[in-house]
Amino acid sequence: MPQAGQTTVIRRILERRSQQLAGTHEETTATIAVMLRVVPPPKALLVCQDPTLRRRLEQRITACMLECEAVLDEQEALQRCASEPRAVVVTDSLELIRRLRARTTQRPPFMVYVAELDEPARRAAGLTAGADDCIARRAAERELDARLASARRIAELETVLRVTLAENRKLSATDDLTRVASRRFFSKHFPREVERAARYGRALSLILCDIDLFKSINDSLGHAGGDQVLKQFGARLQKQLRRGIDWVARIGGEEFAVVLPETGYEAALEVARRLRAAIAQPRFSSEGKSIAVTASFGLCGLDRVPAGERHLAERVLKIADAALYRSKHSGRNRVTATIFNAGGE
Repeated sequence: MPQAGQTTVIRRILERRSQQLAGTHEETTATIAVMLRVVPPPKALLVCQDPTLRRRLEQRITACMLECEAVLDEQEALQRCASEPRAVVVTDSLELIRRLRARTTQRPPFMVYVAELDEPARRAAGLTAGADDCIARRAAERELDARLASARRIAELETVLRVTLAENRKLSATDDLTRVASRRFFSKHFPREVERAARYGRALSLILCDIDLFKSINDSLGHAGGDQVLKQFGARLQKQLRRGIDWVARIGGEEFAVVLPETGYEAALEVARRLRAAIAQPRFSSEGKSIAVTASFGLCGLDRVPAGERHLAERVLKIADAALYRSKHSGRNRVTATIFNAGGE
């Protein structure tokens, strides 16, 4: 039996580990939320031998749900899937499902079998052939939409998992010190946020911020004290943002980026002002000392992200950086904002 002192130490270690695991879970959840939002709609193939059924499904499968293409026969479907992998296949053909499931050279898509009748034997036949889900052709529109939405969610999660595994060695998603997103994650996913906003004609804003006179903080407190300030800084930024939508990345020593999806210029300006105030008060605590910390902010806001703009993510970043530069050279502890104009700055 462990001694009382040993028991206390063991309990503290287990508590600390559980806290670390909880934090890691939240960070992973937030990272996945970003990746799911920016991934394009899964590519789907609709293969129905019955023309009436095909027309009905074409009307229900909207571009927002799945990027769907309809083909007439199984052979053409197999050729399309071979030339460009599809995440989802919706079909009334058991033979097509068997042939897609039998392929060994490509990962099979998520397959939805549309059965002639809503009978256990029909559903069992579809599942036995290799379908992932089954629905009767006369099912209510609501059920059809729900099953297609489920197919999309599964396809998106599989895409995120595949991308994460492929990039695991070269992509560190979280900054080790501050526990916000890393520079690598920002470089990879901010352009994807821009592409998504452009695809749907949505708003998007980017805020860059930099701790004022951080070198003097390091000089007075040492690097350990400076690290404590950076940790608190990242936490204060995150506390002011919408969970699971907005996100923060550390992109330099004391420079951070705040990405605001679905947020236009005026709303983003309010967020930037709120962030500046949250940093300025209350004072930070580091190495047992109370220390005043301020930050300068630069904003680039887009009320509607234009489609077809080349190097748009780079331009938005450049505009926000120029705004931050003006804040730093105009007295610090302030927000400078620029609204993006398509075709120019």
